[in-house]
Amino acid sequence: MTTVEESIDVAVPVSTAYNQWTQFESFPQFMGGVESITQTSETSNHWITNIGGVERVFDTEITEQHPDERVAWKSTDGTSHAGVVTFHRLSDTDTRVSVQLDWDPETFIEKVGSVVGADDRQVKSDLKRFKAFIEGLGAETGSWRGNVDAPPTASAPTTSTSASGLAAAPESDPAMDDPESGGPRAGF
Repeated sequence: MTTVEESIDVAVPVSTAYNQWTQFESFPQFMGGVESITQTSETSNHWITNIGGVERVFDTEITEQHPDERVAWKSTDGTSHAGVVTFHRLSDTDTRVSVQLDWDPETFIEKVGSVVGADDRQVKSDLKRFKAFIEGLGAETGSWRGNVDAPPTASAPTTSTSASGLAAAPESDPAMDDPESGGPRAGF
């Protein structure tokens, strides 16, 4: 698995940067190698890329999205990758956009490119083009401000469900109660 992490500061408010990033079909205007993206639902996209002569066709699903904070996705078929973009308010007019991309290079050329840092350079270049794109416009071309909660993790505690359909509170361990504060005992 290859991981790329890059950030860039853009001179637009956080909502403008975030709103533009939700316009997936505009990605070919600033992402090298992305030929087209077709949004098939509020949380699904169909991608066609051609990077280094290797064409990929795959679908992605938004796995978590919170306005002005983050957009996370994973592939659902084809090439194996996942990522997250986070938006950090620096001031009323400046935002840091941070990208983390995880993917499995498949071909020899992709593996060599990963080793020599071509992936990092590509993402850095894409972020520079995003900066020029959004700052040049001065406003987003559209927005989707829906919320998508992350799926529950395997390590999350399980709770039983009552007849009413609401999750029952986990049982407490009386041995862990601190009678003076009503909370857990220190040191456990």
